[in-house]
Amino acid sequence: MRKSCRAAIGRYDDVPMMELRLKSGLQRASIGGFALPLGLIPTSIRPPTVGYTFSYNPSREDEPDTYTFEVVVSHERLRPLIGRAFALLPEEVFAVVEIGSRDAYRMMDVHVGERTITREAFLEGWARHEPFLLEDCSIGVGARSEEPLLEVFLDAWKILTIHVPLSMRDDVEELLQSEGLEEVPMTWPEEEEDDPPHGWRFRPVLELPDGTAAEADDLLTRLRQEWRLVLNVDPESNIDEAGRELGLTLWQAVISVGWSEGGRRRQAYVSLWAAAGSLATIERFVEQALEERPQWKLLGIDAMDRVAYDDRPEELAHLPPRPEREEIHLVVVEPGGDATALPPPASGEQRG
Repeated sequence: MRKSCRAAIGRYDDVPMMELRLKSGLQRASIGGFALPLGLIPTSIRPPTVGYTFSYNPSREDEPDTYTFEVVVSHERLRPLIGRAFALLPEEVFAVVEIGSRDAYRMMDVHVGERTITREAFLEGWARHEPFLLEDCSIGVGARSEEPLLEVFLDAWKILTIHVPLSMRDDVEELLQSEGLEEVPMTWPEEEEDDPPHGWRFRPVLELPDGTAAEADDLLTRLRQEWRLVLNVDPESNIDEAGRELGLTLWQAVISVGWSEGGRRRQAYVSLWAAAGSLATIERFVEQALEERPQWKLLGIDAMDRVAYDDRPEELAHLPPRPEREEIHLVVVEPGGDATALPPPASGEQRG
């Protein structure tokens, strides 16, 4: 269950998902003739220098020496450049997605392929979602391989990073120079002391066909399903971003469940709050909750995040700052999808 539970995050195999689209009426911003993605609005930011930077990475542990190219181009040049960069990838790759984390002890969530997929399969998924991946500034996507050690990644700012073994330096430079790009000392300028703290702001660019605003998490859900992504963390530990052991912390798991009633399929979202010392433990608690409610079928897991003590719900106001033992504290059921009725609540369960 632990592996399949973790792999099920964001996966809704039995539920049709509404298509995403770009919001209409968005005007593209530019600075000094440099076009930006729709998700980025400048306020006092200085324009970058078009081109690429180049760095050497000495070997560490069992990894070989590598080179890293960071490439910055105006938005209208991005799509063909990425297509050529992806052609550098071998036939088997792991998809990689980065997105801001809702976890209280981690700023970024990195999702990687549970196993390799063909480059063709990765490119098919990229093509389906490319309009959003090029414009949304809260998500970064790419692919990597282990043999050779190679990665092509478009980050949230839409900077293209190409990470290659030493033997491929000439290939990458030839590609970039054929696109009219030259090596530069710096692409995006560094902030100076008198610069405002934020020279830009981000805006959402996604919506559903009915006009409802969508988030990058909605896009992530689709990518997780298509590329079978899993969160790249150690499931048996509980550390913060600096690698410090946290012990027991408060967690929230949000899952989607379905059941049949009167010939109709029902659906609801369930929030499970628990004290746990690892992702593996919170997965086990999700499994336990499902076993106690056999009428429920797991459709997908939206999140399994650690929550700061001050952000606990009112129902858990009595909890001490440091959890004393691993246990489920609260299960809250929220109607969702076409649900008009819910199965009888179990003991200790609350309705939203």
